[in-house]
Amino acid sequence: QHTATLVRERGWQVGNVDVTVMAERPRLAEARDAMRQNLARVLGVDPLVISVKATRGEGLGPEGRGEGLTVHAVALLVPVG
Repeated sequence: QHTATLVRERGWQVGNVDVTVMAERPRLAEARDAMRQNLARVLGVDPLVISVKATRGEGLGPEGRGEGLTVHAVALLVPVG
């Protein structure tokens, strides 16, 4: 929320957000829509511009062994106006 405020104060707005969660568990299928809704609320954007995907580590690395998870998020910022 703080970052979204800083972005707006500097004349930008969130165009879209793409999030990929890599985790063996928990399974995120049931939580994806809630995650989208919460991110949209915090960022002050329409949930339709938020994409949340999940993938598995397939037994490789700490994600695949269930020891942790990795999240990659990319936001497109566009000038206000």
